[in-house]
Amino acid sequence: MILYHGSNIPIDIIDLAKSKPNKDFGRGFYLSESEEQAMEMALFKSMQLGGEAIISKFEFDKEIMNDESLKIKTFDSYTEEWADFVFANRDGCATEQYDIVYGPIANDKVGLQIRKLKDGSIDKSEFLNRLKYMKGITFQFFFGTEISISYLKKL
Repeated sequence: MILYHGSNIPIDIIDLAKSKPNKDFGRGFYLSESEEQAMEMALFKSMQLGGEAIISKFEFDKEIMNDESLKIKTFDSYTEEWADFVFANRDGCATEQYDIVYGPIANDKVGLQIRKLKDGSIDKSEFLNRLKYMKGITFQFFFGTEISISYLKKL
């Protein structure tokens, strides 16, 4: 399968040290099966940081998701478990590191929703509802370790 990464720079070599902490699934490299979603991210990054919108493409054998030697987490939909996982990673209190995580993308206002949940303005059910991506469900792949990114082939 082909996966896409949207940025304001081309990605030829994945450097996990450049990944930002406190993202949906933790500190790592994120890709999408949707070229459109990756382009939206590329446009956002280029507006935010300068440069131009660039899509980097990688080949990934999805059969790797069945490899029991890797620590893999999969979320098939927006669930309370997914919301708890996103909350823990975004809030910096996650305790587990995964090689690969596959699951829905949270909406762009995650930080605000975390603050509302913490101050009691919303409950967990409303938190989950507000995290859903506004344009419908779109999934992302997270690669969080050197071993996992070794399974990505730059195209």
